[in-house]
Amino acid sequence: MSFLRSREPDRPAGASEGRCFLYVLPCVYEDLLKIGHSRNPLQRAQALQPRYFEFFDLGRAFALELDKVREARLLEHALHARLREHNAPAPLTVREQAAGLGEWYRGAYAQLEREAELWRAHGHAVHSPLSAWMARELTGQGDALYARAEELLTQLQGDAALLDAPELAPLRRNLLDTLDAHRALTFDLDRRLPPSLLDWYRRAGATVP
Repeated sequence: MSFLRSREPDRPAGASEGRCFLYVLPCVYEDLLKIGHSRNPLQRAQALQPRYFEFFDLGRAFALELDKVREARLLEHALHARLREHNAPAPLTVREQAAGLGEWYRGAYAQLEREAELWRAHGHAVHSPLSAWMARELTGQGDALYARAEELLTQLQGDAALLDAPELAPLRRNLLDTLDAHRALTFDLDRRLPPSLLDWYRRAGATVP
């Protein structure tokens, strides 16, 4: 489990009411992308890859905001049908349980960009680049991040250096993934971490602005 995840429920097959997003997440190093729908694209990206902010090209990613889950689900199904010839296997570096079946495409980004322009022309909200939307989501988690960090320090009896113990390696990795995401997208960690944990993070090899 990651150190901090979005609190918003991610239930694409649940109730049809409430805001939902159809998202397009292109990969950084190859012409491959993921299409899906979610109440929270940030949470979905986190579930797919712990280093989502490096794995996906969030500067090219975008999401269509819709009023109902049902609308997003129907539009996603329509896109899957139109893009069938571009269908590709999921990359091995994403979590298998979150990857989905038939939701990855190669060579389809230009066509989806044109779809996004049509959505805009019809008055729909398209969040592009998605990095800006995700940065706002992470910024909104600032207080929760600080509270979780204080809770962690309490468990460590105030000694952040204990995070370097071999038996805490999974926690350390998840913590670094979370903090690196905040650093990459919000460019601000000084006010989001207790000083001792911020010092540990700097020593762990991160460059905090």
